[in-house]
Amino acid sequence: MEDQGETLDTTTMNDSTLDHPLNTSFGSLNDLCYELSSLQDLACHGSWRSIIDKVARARTQSLLSKPHEHLIYLTYNTIALTKLRRFSEAIAELDTLENGIDNVIYSYENYPQHYPNRFGSMAPFSLRWLYAELPSRTGNRQETLDRFYTLLYFVREKIKTKANNDSSGMSDDIWRKREGLVINSIISHHLSHKEFVVCLDLIKDLISRESSPVVRAVLISKLGYIHMQLGDLESAKASFAMVEGILTEEKAEIELKNLVNRNKAMMFMVRKDYVSAVREYQECIDRDESDVVAINNKALCLMYLRDLSDSIKVLESALERVPTAALNETFVVNLCSMYELAYVNHSDIKKTLSNWIARVAPDDFDTSCTRLALMALWARRTTTQGPISCVELRFIPTISPPSASCTHSSATVTAFKSYGPETSNVQVCTRSF
Repeated sequence: MEDQGETLDTTTMNDSTLDHPLNTSFGSLNDLCYELSSLQDLACHGSWRSIIDKVARARTQSLLSKPHEHLIYLTYNTIALTKLRRFSEAIAELDTLENGIDNVIYSYENYPQHYPNRFGSMAPFSLRWLYAELPSRTGNRQETLDRFYTLLYFVREKIKTKANNDSSGMSDDIWRKREGLVINSIISHHLSHKEFVVCLDLIKDLISRESSPVVRAVLISKLGYIHMQLGDLESAKASFAMVEGILTEEKAEIELKNLVNRNKAMMFMVRKDYVSAVREYQECIDRDESDVVAINNKALCLMYLRDLSDSIKVLESALERVPTAALNETFVVNLCSMYELAYVNHSDIKKTLSNWIARVAPDDFDTSCTRLALMALWARRTTTQGPISCVELRFIPTISPPSASCTHSSATVTAFKSYGPETSNVQVCTRSF
């Protein structure tokens, strides 16, 4: 993770040249911060508990010598706690910042002996994002929205400043990507509460200012899904047609081709034409066998066609071929739900799956998605109140925000034990982080 604070070399200020910490001043991540490459590797492997231990050891042994190193380690620690769903501890970690992130003590110019010719905040942008997001994880949604709108204003002010000072446009591009991330985060929170009108306004504004064809296609697809949630299928169809138009204009990339196929599949699913939807998803898988959205949704379509055996094979095969991509909670909860529909001895099968997950999954993987504890509860409830009639299955939409590393999308389909499509209820939402 790079240091995302603002730095400027005053000796070249007239040339409007940004002196970014990772450009010429440092040869490696470890030159930027003590053992930063190790933290980065641990994060990439999902070893969040090891990160917490490493941060605690560095603090105890006073291994961090510069102010910005303390902020970077605090950021990693907060991310790790958030990933492990220890939200109260993550908030407490942020509360250790004296008077907030924008306090002058976190400015480069406050430490001229360490950062000559630099000024601005040394706080990583990810720390600002976490500060906005975390209140919602403890039930304070309005505080999160307020902070995200404040962060959006902060980012847009930076964009205005950089447009005047950075002739290369590099810094402007970085801040515009951050603007997209913040807006997508805001949309996610509004969408989760079905506040569709404000979502439409925000996403249309993003589309109007986006120059990248691929990102525009993703955003227009998201616009189509919001229209679908409103029941406006004609507008959704028009949005998807615009995405197809982008495909014909641009050099065809696998990502864009698959997006078009997944959009078509969604329209087929709305019409309950699951055979055609399976065909579209299969085209995606043929191009990219790690397209877990297509794999998951193909399996659900097969289930709706009452082909549980093949739907289970599709998910199991993906876990074998591309475990890194396929091993997520939505994928696993769907597979376990299908086991419950298909097999009498599903508990034994799920225990085997759970044991495998325990060996290979990252620290933040939610093992409750195997539903073993839930089945014990169901068994007790069945004894006293009779059988439970429905199984939860999750449907993954075909879209994601531009910053895929920070966000994921999911939706829920509740399918009754007849697993007939007429009983399904699809709800699309986007959850950040």
